[in-house]
Amino acid sequence: MRQPLAGIRVLDVGTRIAAPFCAGILGEQGAEVIKIEDPDRGDKTRVNGPFTTDDDNNAYSLYWSVEGRGRKSVTINLRDPEGQELFRRLASESDVVCENFRPGTLERWNIDPSRLDPRLVTARISLYGQQGPKSLYNGFDHNAVAFAGLTHLTGHTDRPPARPGLPVSDYLTAVFAAQAVTSLLYERDARGTGIGGVVDAYLYGSVLRIMEWTIAAYDQLGTVRQRTGNHSDQAAPLDNFASRDGRYVCIVAVRQEVFDALCEAMNRPELATDERFSTPRARQRNRVAVNKTIAEWAAGQDAATIEERCLHHGVPVGVVYDVSDVVADDHVIAQGDVCTVDDPVIGPVRQQAPYPRFDDGRLPVPAGAPRLGEHTDEVFSNLLGLSGTEIAALRDRNVV
Repeated sequence: MRQPLAGIRVLDVGTRIAAPFCAGILGEQGAEVIKIEDPDRGDKTRVNGPFTTDDDNNAYSLYWSVEGRGRKSVTINLRDPEGQELFRRLASESDVVCENFRPGTLERWNIDPSRLDPRLVTARISLYGQQGPKSLYNGFDHNAVAFAGLTHLTGHTDRPPARPGLPVSDYLTAVFAAQAVTSLLYERDARGTGIGGVVDAYLYGSVLRIMEWTIAAYDQLGTVRQRTGNHSDQAAPLDNFASRDGRYVCIVAVRQEVFDALCEAMNRPELATDERFSTPRARQRNRVAVNKTIAEWAAGQDAATIEERCLHHGVPVGVVYDVSDVVADDHVIAQGDVCTVDDPVIGPVRQQAPYPRFDDGRLPVPAGAPRLGEHTDEVFSNLLGLSGTEIAALRDRNVV
């Protein structure tokens, strides 16, 4: 199997989602990932639900089982000068550092990029960035999504703004950061500069970058984009339509030839020549009416029938899935989109498979999320040459 980042070592010194996910992406593409955790508490994700139980009936986080996988766990007290020196030594044996502390934290701990090997590529993930008037503000994904304008666009027209169902900015920023890290690694190694660099990846920035035409339309037209729910104010028909059997089916038929095909699928060919619906612009003006017409048809059909008829006529369609549908779908199974990870605490557990993949097949299944400090002795011995006695002494002094 191709592993383009084999030989690259990543120090994951982050917590919760963004920086660890960035490191995890690099790990699933072949890098060795060493997670640095607080000796007492570990990563905060370890205590995030939902929980299952281990053989001794202790609570175990399934969140951690997914997001902690594919890395080694080493404990270091980064507030301790000895711990800071250990980190600097590990960094000198590594290629990448991923962190998501509040700006200035690594500087206070004397482990910021200026104090590390210049070969390192450091991904610094924060809410507002390393500089600027809001850089020291505290906050989370919800704040980033609201600040970037996405929350304002999420939800139905006649209801308050709604947050997206997942921490979009954490995961999206991690993906942007991982891509930027590989760019700097290429510059360092393939172009032979020998110098790494710093990636300043901030949560709201990733969301702002995907806001389509929102800023351009405001600049040129004075348009302040608003919520449209499941509809689009640019084209119709488009919605999640309720079926007779209590499911929802997503139908997108905005192009003329597709709308004509949908009319055939509905056994309503006359709608294609109805002056309200006969052109894309007409349907845009009458989007409430055209969506209502399709909703009435869908309400009299089971979801499977709607999907079958639309597919038969070439109309983009899909039943709105929940997780039980996803894991049972024959396409998801054929693609290998769900893998079984051997978790060291709870054993085999199904999770999302590494993504994307290369042309020679799927990426290897990641190792299970490690126990806190599971690899401390191994890493300090192999990379730093410390003896068992030296490591035990560090542990006695609460450095690790």
